[in-house]
Formats: sequence, structure tokens, C-alpha cells
Amino acid sequence: MVSVGFVLSHEQFPAPRLLDLGVQAEEAGFDMVWTSDHFHPWMHNQGHSGQAWVTLAALGQRLKRIPMGTGVTCPTYRYHPAIVAQAFASLGVLYPGRVFLGVGSGEAINEEAVTNTWGDYDERSERLKEAITLIRQLWTGNWTNYNGDYYETKDVRLYDIPEQGIPIFVAAGGESSMELAGMHGDGLITDAEAASTDKLRDAFSTGARAAAKRPEQMPICSESFVFVGDAKEADHAAKLWRFIVHSWDKYVENPDPRAILEDAKKNIALDEVKKQWVIGSDPQTHIESIEKQAEAGVTHIFIHSGQEDQESVIDFYAKEVLPNVNHELMEPSKHLVHEMQVTS
Repeated sequence: MVSVGFVLSHEQFPAPRLLDLGVQAEEAGFDMVWTSDHFHPWMHNQGHSGQAWVTLAALGQRLKRIPMGTGVTCPTYRYHPAIVAQAFASLGVLYPGRVFLGVGSGEAINEEAVTNTWGDYDERSERLKEAITLIRQLWTGNWTNYNGDYYETKDVRLYDIPEQGIPIFVAAGGESSMELAGMHGDGLITDAEAASTDKLRDAFSTGARAAAKRPEQMPICSESFVFVGDAKEADHAAKLWRFIVHSWDKYVENPDPRAILEDAKKNIALDEVKKQWVIGSDPQTHIESIEKQAEAGVTHIFIHSGQEDQESVIDFYAKEVLPNVNHELMEPSKHLVHEMQVTS
């Protein structure tokens, strides 16, 4: 059984549009939604970047059933982990059993641009470990003193915490980050290729077992880019997502979305972008992609369409795709937020 979610991208659309799309996705039969958490978009021409937690708070008032969260929040530079803990505890109180927190080590476009602070991978990963630890401690509701290399708190507590736990999913794409995700997360966020790579999945399993968890029972979430239409029609959308070809090996270190745009326009062909997408008007193309990811061990697939007409994509999936894949509409108590034992 695989769950299929929908991505609400703050880089693509303003918050009011995202709220409407979230409602439509729920009504169409998607199992969950996540929203991106950026200060800047990856590239200047994307043109939007609303505040994710505000959107989630408003979205929860309109959704009736499905879980929601971030894909992903960086809890280490522009956000102090204690503030992340407070914000998501508040969301959890508002919407019990329907909130998850996706976390990652960040991108310079958001973190360095805002704070003028940015470390190498080792520093960023250590900050992320500390942040997750501090967030979990604060979610106990107990008085907390934390003394780490990067964060220090003295006699702090959260007074309002949800009765139901909030799972933390850790974004990862390399061996080191996969092991970190297994050890410190309740589940993994990655892409379909990484999820099916034995070496990377083994690293995730190693980290999980080191923390006395069972990796085979932990959710594996992937983001799947799609375009409903032919390859030529996808050119316009691909112009907004050129960076994805080198997002993590090149642009993650660049703090300026204008510079990323100019470099990507010069060096990345649109066909390179589209090679990473599922493109077509034949429902079977999209169904087979979901089934292939599920066979590789992905348990939660988030559909992300780069095109302007999101409504038609949602409608296409509602009528032609979701009824033909092995997923089911589940009550929140049986859904993404409660499919695993949340790490205490």
C-alpha cells in the first residue's frame, strides 16, 4: 500500500492559491500535502516565497482529513530550533494527529541570505542533529536545559504541546545524510532515485538500527516531479526548475536566486530538467511511475507539478491515476502521522 500526496510549492504560487489547491487535492483523493519552506525561491524567475507555517495554519482550517507538513524546514540558521518546536507544537495542538515536520540541513539561498552564516556540510549536519534533539526535548513539555556546540538554552519549556506526537522526517540524498536520517528521524524524505539505491538505503538502515529502530517500518517519502501534457508543453515549466539538475551539487552553496537563475540559463538545457520528470497525458505513464517507486520501497509519494495549471493536474490524478493505484483514503489516526512510533 502506498500513499500519494501533493506538493504545495511556495516558490510557484502565493499562499491564497496554495490554500485552494490544498483543498482541491484533499477533495480529489490525495492522502496528504506538504509545502516548501523557503525565504527565497531557488531561482528569481519563480517569483514567490510565502511563509510556510502561516500557510499551514490557514490550510488546517480548510482541510478536513489529510495530514500536512513541510518539505522541508531548515531548523538551524534562520530559525532557532526552539522556535521550530514551538511553531509545530502549536500546529499540532490546532490540528491533532495531522501535522508532520520535515527537516533538512538547508540551502544558502535561505540561510546564508538571511543570517550571513553558512557552514560546510559537517557543520550543517551537526547543527541538524542538535536541532532535532532540542526540538524533541521541548516537545516533552518538560523544563529543558540544552548545551550543545551550536545551541544553548537555559530553563525553557513549551506550555502547549499536542497529546499526539509529531513525527520528524529528515531529508537526505547521500550516504552520510541517509545515516543521519535513519538515526535521528522518524522517516526519510528523498527522491525516487536515492530511495531505490541500495547503498543509500543501507546507510539509512544502519542509522536506524543504531538508534534501536526498525528501518523496514519507517516511512520513506519521495518527491516526484510530473507534467501532464507533452514534452514540448513542459518547456515553460522547466524554465522555472532548471536548478534541480544541480541543486545539491552546485547551487545549494549559492545565496543569490538571481545568480542561480543566470547560471542555470547558461549551463542547463531544458531537456536535462525534463529527463528528471514524469511527462505525459497517458495515465498509465503516471501510474507506472508510482508503482515503480512503491516497488523500490517508497511508502509516501508526493506529486509535484511544475506547471501553471495545477487544477488540471489534480483533476487528472483524481479521475485517471489515483483510482488505479494501490492506495486508500485513510483516517488521520491511521495515516502518515501515526504509521510509525514517534521517537521520544
